[in-house]
Amino acid sequence: MTFILSFLLGFATAFIGISPPGLINMTAVKINLKEGKRTALWFVLGAVLVIFFQTTVAIFFARVIDGKPALILLLREIGCVVFAFLTVYFLWIAKKPKRKKGKIKKYSKSSRFFLGMLLSTLNLFPIPYYVLVSITLASYSLFSFDLFSILIFVSGVVTGSFLVFYCYVSFFERIESKADYIVRNMNTIIGSITGIITLITLWNISTYYLG
Repeated sequence: MTFILSFLLGFATAFIGISPPGLINMTAVKINLKEGKRTALWFVLGAVLVIFFQTTVAIFFARVIDGKPALILLLREIGCVVFAFLTVYFLWIAKKPKRKKGKIKKYSKSSRFFLGMLLSTLNLFPIPYYVLVSITLASYSLFSFDLFSILIFVSGVVTGSFLVFYCYVSFFERIESKADYIVRNMNTIIGSITGIITLITLWNISTYYLG
């Protein structure tokens, strides 16, 4: 029963953490609209693979980081810089995408797989997120740091993450009539999302120093 609870908690925390529109979600949608569902799912698999390692590392280091908020603050500061750069890139540097009619250029599935890994690696927020989640759950005796419980929890996270990404890809596939508008404004959407994340992170960092 404890292991089932660990899986469900991992699934739920992943679902909550990834459901809001984010860089990986919207990039998966963009790839789906331009290159097809299969290529988008390869991108998702690459992203989920990195999430698996990020979550595992986060939980194994949770006890070390517990009681040392300065380490969590450092991760937030690094993530803030990365997302600020991505905001500037998508809003002012990246070329405005256009949906091509007729034959669409196909990228290799392996290239999209590695792109998913790359973007997921740049997203540092899962590490402090799952550190805080695991510490909080452990404080309420809902989670333990033994090896098997960690593996079950991570399995739940991976399952929940993949399901959220799959829902994004499938949902946008059904609104084909809106595809032109979405593709034309995708960089603005992604840039706005990363900008909001940057502002939230800056607010969290400022409250730490001012509080």
